[in-house]
Amino acid sequence: MLKVGFIGAGNMGAALAEGVGKCGLATEIYISNRTKEKAVSVAKKTGAVATDNKTVALKCDIVFLAVKPNVIRAVADEIKDILSAKENVLVITMAAGIGMEKISSFLGFDCPIIRIMPNTPVSIGEGMTLWCANEHVSGEQKATFEKLLEKSGKTDEISELLMDAGSAVSGCGPAFAYMFIEALADGAVECGLPRLKAIGYAAQMLIGSARMVIESGEHPEKLKDAVCSPGGSTIAGVRALEEGAFRACAINAVKASFDKTKILGNS
Repeated sequence: MLKVGFIGAGNMGAALAEGVGKCGLATEIYISNRTKEKAVSVAKKTGAVATDNKTVALKCDIVFLAVKPNVIRAVADEIKDILSAKENVLVITMAAGIGMEKISSFLGFDCPIIRIMPNTPVSIGEGMTLWCANEHVSGEQKATFEKLLEKSGKTDEISELLMDAGSAVSGCGPAFAYMFIEALADGAVECGLPRLKAIGYAAQMLIGSARMVIESGEHPEKLKDAVCSPGGSTIAGVRALEEGAFRACAINAVKASFDKTKILGNS
């Protein structure tokens, strides 16, 4: 039985642990956290075993480092001697901005490392997880990794050079999308629509629009033009967005997230 461990039981670690539990592989899941109570709570929901960092490192074939960039060095220091004594353990890191080479230096030895950047919708099986692997990761380990995450949503292997740019869209983007939904709902409420209906309409509209982009293969601009009748209501709204520099704000949001990720990686 494959033993998979999560060090870190925050929102992302917990969501991925739940997805792994549904993947169909015969797995035994271990989870630890800075506060034991959180690990126990997540373990109850996911069927995992709540334990400590060193036990995760000792028992597991695959170790997810689901911790923030500012603590990953300390976590690596705690478990590196245990991991270095094992054969071919796969380490999966999701610390924003921290590259695989730096993770390897924290651990003090060369081992198979996969770097991922998931997003919060993995918790409902609709996530987007970007990933890359170092030269020590075998084809079998890559296949196992993708199988572990198949119930979490989509995955895409990209160059590590593109990871920070991609995560600025897919990783940070849900926050921007939630703000957009809230703002659209606020506008509808001002027009007289009840709040819950306004939120529901805005959210479903975003789901449908996103699926149109993916399934039609059309450029978003073409799909936008198809909604805008000459002299109609939609083009009036588009003009209002342009007057508010909507596109520039969205571009700036992604660039700001990218720049901050670079800072985290160099700190």
